[in-house]
Amino acid sequence: MNGTPLDLQLLEKMKPELTAFCYRMLGSIDDADDAVQEIFIRVWQSWSSFRQDSSPKTWIYRIASNLCLDKLRQAKRRVLPIDLSEPASSIVEPRETLPDSAWIWLAPDLGGDPEEALIRKDTLQLCFIALLQTLPPRQRAVLILKDVFDWSSKQIAETLGMSAAAVNSALQRARETMNRTRLRSDELSRMEGEPDAELLSRYVDAFEQFDIDRLVALFHEEGCMSMPPFPMWIRGREDLAKFFSLTRWHCEGSRFIPVKVNGGYPALAQYMPSREGDHLVPWGIHVLETKEDHILHVQNFINTKLFLRLGLPEQIDR
Repeated sequence: MNGTPLDLQLLEKMKPELTAFCYRMLGSIDDADDAVQEIFIRVWQSWSSFRQDSSPKTWIYRIASNLCLDKLRQAKRRVLPIDLSEPASSIVEPRETLPDSAWIWLAPDLGGDPEEALIRKDTLQLCFIALLQTLPPRQRAVLILKDVFDWSSKQIAETLGMSAAAVNSALQRARETMNRTRLRSDELSRMEGEPDAELLSRYVDAFEQFDIDRLVALFHEEGCMSMPPFPMWIRGREDLAKFFSLTRWHCEGSRFIPVKVNGGYPALAQYMPSREGDHLVPWGIHVLETKEDHILHVQNFINTKLFLRLGLPEQIDR
């Protein structure tokens, strides 16, 4: 029986990295939060059986990995809309939605060591999360622990109950799949870095004024917009103009609050007029990708639960 007391400070200190690990594995911050709570419960319940044949951190990650692998056993692959289908052939107001479990959702700044967060920033980009979801779950865990967390093959083998040779084989297959997979989201995200402050400001101004001509002019000629949980997405300035005209009644009068997501990437939280009309309520989080100083892709994540997770207000004044 293990007589060493559970180090609660270690567990709490590990929370940001465990959340980041689970988010990369599961593709949803809600699922990651739930998983971390369950990990803490399992660690607490199983601590007396910890034999100290590995480090506490390795043992905790063994619990985390097994939990994520269990959750993924029956789960379908999460995607982004532009990787699911072709752009809309006719522009109508979107009606059809898919359940939250179908989509990759953005995440807040998960905290932790600032230097480590900087190094791992690219591995929190939405396109990287989408690529990870194409891997079989065990290969996904191996690649995250090796290429993101920089663990040794020996430590990964101990964590996942594999031989070092099996770890290296899984890692090679995972890297080959990541290099070979062609996702539209990955292709678009590689165009430029983060949108500059001026472009974001012009987007906010055009959208809040709902000046469709100015808004569409900010988009690249190949620019597109996606809106999970709606599978429908739009490409091209002409179709974007039609779409904005159709949804004017819904979006006019909106206001934005800047926010950071997925490793510090700049985003915009959209609040729309409430039905009562006296305040604005959460609608979607806009993430912009750019090309040649124009907007190439706006991902508008329409999920009001994200606002709470991002620490945003429940409503704002008009």
